Amino acid sequence: MKRATEVEDLLRRHAPQVLGALVRRYGHFDAAEDAVQEALLAAAEQWPRAGLPDNPRGWLIKVASRRLTDVLRSEEARRLREEKAAALTPRDALTTPPPGADRAPSEDDTLTLLFLCCHPDLTPPAQIALTLRAVGGLTTAEIARAYLVPEPTMAQRISRAKQRVRGARFGRPDNWEERLPAVLHTLYLIFNEGYTATSGASLLRAELAGEAIRLTRTVHRLLPEDGEVSGLLALMLLTDARRAARTGPHGELVPLDEQDRGRWDKAAVEEGVALVTEALSLSRERAGPYQLRAAIAAVHDEAPSAEATDWREILGLYAVLVRRVPGPVERLNRAVAVAMVYGPRAGLAELDALEDEWAAGHRLDAVRGHLLERAGETEAARAAYESAARKTLSLPEQRYLQTRAARLKP
Repeated sequence: MKRATEVEDLLRRHAPQVLGALVRRYGHFDAAEDAVQEALLAAAEQWPRAGLPDNPRGWLIKVASRRLTDVLRSEEARRLREEKAAALTPRDALTTPPPGADRAPSEDDTLTLLFLCCHPDLTPPAQIALTLRAVGGLTTAEIARAYLVPEPTMAQRISRAKQRVRGARFGRPDNWEERLPAVLHTLYLIFNEGYTATSGASLLRAELAGEAIRLTRTVHRLLPEDGEVSGLLALMLLTDARRAARTGPHGELVPLDEQDRGRWDKAAVEEGVALVTEALSLSRERAGPYQLRAAIAAVHDEAPSAEATDWREILGLYAVLVRRVPGPVERLNRAVAVAMVYGPRAGLAELDALEDEWAAGHRLDAVRGHLLERAGETEAARAAYESAARKTLSLPEQRYLQTRAARLKP
């Protein structure tokens, strides 16, 4: 019998393909998504106890199809749609295919679902929630826990998102290249929240970061020639490779320059470096933002020690990145690189231009505290650390910043 975690992984792998099959066959994305969730829950309950069926994906399609057709039949107002769905159903649709038979949808449905979940009419939080539910196969309760919101709130968010995309054509959009950045951005946001939680008692939400990597791997398998997809996967792998060294025994934050690099995941580093090297091999001048971020992460990961980091190379990469994406995060990170190359005073001068954009966040004050401390201005550094600690909603970051401030008390 498979262990529960193995069954869970199997269900998440099949969830988007089963949903794609139902939507392609019947339409009704919202009702189909509910039917798939019911089938996943039934499988999660039965399979660890009774063992896996010979064809897990066929089993899920069969159960979900029955649930969906039951719903359609029970609604008088949808009788015409039911007749249409029945007419479109293949004769053997409700018969489990034999083991090895490939009647299931192709993995391409996963990408189609991602485009649907990242529909431009949805807000970023709605895109993330719907992606994790419909493509990731997570339950509403799991998503609510991951984002620290009540389950009814998350259920409403998902319900509204499904209503928004109701009637949208199921298929890769004609302008899919234009919408691919939204898909990648959604996956990047999911990963970032998993790698550095914006609030709560834990620095990490490893399940979110892992889910983002799994979904990005799927997109990479479908679009292996796309440099930005390769860049995003490389960035995630190179960043997540440091996960074990990012926290101490009590969950406390360990900054990059103090991490035990022997605990970094070498296999993930090697895979990430290979991916970004291949993506950049055509021409760095045409490299996209994810490729450049991955290249920066690779310079960090390949350095044998913090002192051996090639900050001039990193600063050069940030110069290119900021020209492409002149956002506050990119400029703040560039300021750190400037400080590492030209000294803390040069970095502090770069921060002045970011004051208005970071007024509500804690990261500008945290960086200012580090640079002021390096410049020998301990009193001003302590005030900056304390200001940053008051602004962050992450308890590990708050404790780290308070500790830094306390060290500077006279």
